[in-house]
Amino acid sequence: MTNPADVHEERDPELPGLLLTVERDALVPLLRGRPEEDFALPTACPGWTVRHVLAHCGAALTRVVESRFEKGVFSPEANDRDIAERADWSVTQIVDELERGMTEAGPAIAKAGGVLDPVALGEWVHAGDVREAFGEPGAYAGPGLPYALILLARISRKKGHVPLHADLDDLDEPLRLGGVSGERTPARYIGDAATLVRLYAGRPLGGTRYELAGAAEGELTIFG
Repeated sequence: MTNPADVHEERDPELPGLLLTVERDALVPLLRGRPEEDFALPTACPGWTVRHVLAHCGAALTRVVESRFEKGVFSPEANDRDIAERADWSVTQIVDELERGMTEAGPAIAKAGGVLDPVALGEWVHAGDVREAFGEPGAYAGPGLPYALILLARISRKKGHVPLHADLDDLDEPLRLGGVSGERTPARYIGDAATLVRLYAGRPLGGTRYELAGAAEGELTIFG
C-alpha cells in the first residue's frame, strides 16, 4: 500500500481524478455482475437504497462534468431531486452514467482548484456504502484507499477540522489530519484505515475495533 502519511501541502490536481478512475475500475464490474434485486438493498445512507446512492453519484458527477452548479446544488433537496429524475431509468442506465462520470470528471475537478475535491472523496465513500450493502469485504478500503487518505487529510486540514494523529495498522507512519497543532491538542486514533474513514464519513462502526482519545466520534465527521 502506498504510504500517504507524509502529505505535502501542495495540492495534486490529478489526485481526485485518479481516485475516481481507480474506483471505477473496481466498482463498475462489480455492479454489472449483480442481479437487479440487489440494487434495492438498503445502505448506510438513511432512506437510500443502492440504486439511490448510485443515481446520486452519477448525477453529481454529471453536474461536475457539465459545470451545472445552480444554487443549492448538492443540498439534500437537490440530491433527492436528482434521484427522482432517474426513477424511470434502468439499472444499466444508472451504472452507465456513473461510469461516464467517473471517467470524465477528473479534469473538471482538477481545474476547480480544490473546491470540488470533496466530490471525489464522497464518491469513493459512497462506493464503500454500496460494497457494504452487498456484503462485500473491504467496504471502505481497496485500491483507492491510499489516494482517499491523502484527500481526507488535505480536506480536513483545509476545513480546520479537529487535529488528529492517526496511527494506522495499514501504514508505517502516522497520518496527520485536521487543523494545525497548537490550537488544540491533537486527538489520537489507533486502528485500521477503513474504520478511520467510517468515523470521518459518519458511517456505522459496528464490529470495528479502534482507540480514540482526545475527541468524540461525532467531532470527526466531515460529511454524512
